[in-house]
Amino acid sequence: MSMYIDNNGQLHDSGNGLTLNCPHCQVLTHLTPVSTPKWSVVSQHRPAQIGVVYRCDACNAPIFIKYPVKFYSDQRIELGNQFIELERTKEKFDFTYLPDQTRLLFKEALQCFSAGTYNAFASLCRRTVQSILRDAGETGLSKVISHLTEIRDLANLDKTHFNLVSRILLERDSDFDTLPTLDSRDAGILLEVMKDLLYQCYIRRGKLKQALIMRRYFADERSSTNNITAIKTAT
Repeated sequence: MSMYIDNNGQLHDSGNGLTLNCPHCQVLTHLTPVSTPKWSVVSQHRPAQIGVVYRCDACNAPIFIKYPVKFYSDQRIELGNQFIELERTKEKFDFTYLPDQTRLLFKEALQCFSAGTYNAFASLCRRTVQSILRDAGETGLSKVISHLTEIRDLANLDKTHFNLVSRILLERDSDFDTLPTLDSRDAGILLEVMKDLLYQCYIRRGKLKQALIMRRYFADERSSTNNITAIKTAT
């Protein structure tokens, strides 16, 4: 796919245009370019990267994309395909049943993931698991290991990625400086593991307890209603 801006400031794309998850409405949609840099300014200063403003076709919000410049000529500015999203889609998660400290750490972890700072994301995931272990007490480590093993089997996670996730989440503190760095694919796998781990540790249990409380409440309400009806009938 070739992309370039001509000397009239028009963006040309030989492909099918740009499709992304909108960071505002979070819909996978086509983007329409609405504003490119002024030709006279860009051609004079020749920056290594330039920005283009798009319109989300789903919600009309502006989206800012930065492109590397491959070369300049008198007629066009050739752009590279590896763009950078200045606004990224925020990851969603149900924090309702998480303890305060665990909630705080994982919220910051998701912010790092959305910003593309994957190694900071991994560090906060590790701190989140440490918070889980403190909250669970003596049996915490065995429960987390059991949950991770179950996730590995359910997701058919290969040995390389399972070992990477385990090292990040459970490595001894003295070995923390030797932990691996993550790319976007590794970070995505770690994210899904963390979501499922937190669901198993807190959310599933919290939802079940809440459901049982509601069942008992409605059962008691029906019992009270039946008793009142029986008394009225007897009198």
